Amino acid sequence: MLDTTPRGALAALVADFESALVAQDASTVSELFLETGFWRDLAAFTWNLKTCEGRDQIAAMAAAQLPQIVPKTFALDPGEEVGHADGVTEGWVTLETATGRGVGYIRMKEGRIWTLLTTLHELKGHEEPRKLKRPMGAEHGHDPNRQSWTEKRISEAESLGYTEQPYVLVIGGGQGGIALGARLRQLSVPTIVIDKHPRPGDQWRNRYKSLCLHDPVWYDHLPYIPFPDNWPVFAPKDKVGDWLEMYTKVMELNYWSSTEAKSATYDEAKGEWRVVVMREGQEVVLRPRQLVFATGMSGKANVPRFEGQDIFRGEQQHSSQHPGPDAYRGKKVVVIGANNSAHDICAALWEGGADVTMVQRSSTHIVKSDSLMEVCLGGLYSEQAVANGISHDKADMIFASIPYRIMHEWHVPQYDEIKVRDAAFYKALEDRGFLLDFGADESGLFMKYLRRGSGYYIDVGACDLVIDGSIKLVSGKGIARLSETGVVLADGTELPADLVVYATGYGSMNGWVADLVSPEVADKVGKCWGLGSATPKDPGPWEGEQRNMWKPTMQEGLWFHGGNLHQSRHYSRYLSLQLKARYEGIATPVWGLDAPHHLN
Repeated sequence: MLDTTPRGALAALVADFESALVAQDASTVSELFLETGFWRDLAAFTWNLKTCEGRDQIAAMAAAQLPQIVPKTFALDPGEEVGHADGVTEGWVTLETATGRGVGYIRMKEGRIWTLLTTLHELKGHEEPRKLKRPMGAEHGHDPNRQSWTEKRISEAESLGYTEQPYVLVIGGGQGGIALGARLRQLSVPTIVIDKHPRPGDQWRNRYKSLCLHDPVWYDHLPYIPFPDNWPVFAPKDKVGDWLEMYTKVMELNYWSSTEAKSATYDEAKGEWRVVVMREGQEVVLRPRQLVFATGMSGKANVPRFEGQDIFRGEQQHSSQHPGPDAYRGKKVVVIGANNSAHDICAALWEGGADVTMVQRSSTHIVKSDSLMEVCLGGLYSEQAVANGISHDKADMIFASIPYRIMHEWHVPQYDEIKVRDAAFYKALEDRGFLLDFGADESGLFMKYLRRGSGYYIDVGACDLVIDGSIKLVSGKGIARLSETGVVLADGTELPADLVVYATGYGSMNGWVADLVSPEVADKVGKCWGLGSATPKDPGPWEGEQRNMWKPTMQEGLWFHGGNLHQSRHYSRYLSLQLKARYEGIATPVWGLDAPHHLN
């Protein structure tokens, strides 16, 4: 008898899909999707991070890739429940190709596939040494030439980068570089992570003293070692720094601190980079095959140019250079910007006894921290979610399964609820003159973050100081120039200042490439980050994935890795597997490599 239960119906669709995949029948594969269906693939079928939208794109990808990928199995995970609500049936799948195994998530509507996520989780014959495959550690028996673990680590550290070359060089040793380094270590890919700071975690320690994570702990775990159960919900910066330092040591990363990259050139004939670095004052030449920029999701500090900056008698700092409020008690401070860093810095300066003014030049999205956690994050990243069986790995997959093209449709209702919930709060801000927005399509924080990486503040208290006037606010006025003693607005008003802080964000990551490699290679790669949504600061054309992030670029051997802790954890898996495949000589036929655009 035909099984018409939600699980039975989904299982039948999955079985048909498996048959079409194994038969390499691209036409049937595409016909099993809705006309407006989506297939998002993270390295399993495309060796890329790519979302195919609609049957035509799905058919084109399947026709090109299935003969090369050679699917073996595709099935519902028997250990997972199938969900059904509002005409949508969804569940977990497992998959296998000629070279790898993976996990997926499928949604069925009207008897066809609406959204499909497929992800590569391991390469056959190159599985991570975990659980039953974990290393013995102790070497039983007798060997007069035996080396201890410490001796082996010392020998490796002395040779890698000198008598032996790394296959991968990661520039940037913050959470992104560290997470990727840990993944590559477990995959036995010779890797060096370099960072200019003296200690891992200094990237956090050296920021203004009030800095803390605005994302909750359940969202922020690193691979392999989750935070303990008593870790703070919002970790202070120095605690994060200490965790990164511990993690780097425990995960046995080859981490070169006090090391700065000076130049990099790619040898097309040899297929390798020549990277000159200064390590503790000594020049070292490295020749990796793969070069990864892990300098965060952002590039160099964006410091605006104003007439009079050369004559201003006070201090000027970008927010990344701001040490905190201790030296500014009783001083007048103007903070240009109104996003996360601006609010944090203003609040800390006010607490430290400074007279502080925030200059808001364009509108900002504000969401209260508790509202964000309860309305937006609670279902996937919370203690309740964990109790419901949703680990952070599962949450990452569910979040990744929503195509970017329609993601805003999930978020708009959440922010509609928040608008009602916090109506009095928003009215108080607007009454004060603060310029508010909820994004170009009212979809709130996450879409702004994914599209442009800026334009928002998660309120942890600074807004109350704006509302009551403790933090002075100037909004909607341009800046004409700096005088010797302050900031002059377009209407002629002067804001006296002993310190001007530019909380004005960062440029695209390819700016680092322009400096280290060449402007030509930076232009060849194009802009990093953004979806191509044609919303402010995210110009089209539409790409449907984060530009150049965690995937092949137009420059052979050049990669970008960054984002928040969640993205550093989740996407380091797919980037590391792409690099491992190349290290092992496994064919990686890339489909859907996008041409660069919006060069800067």
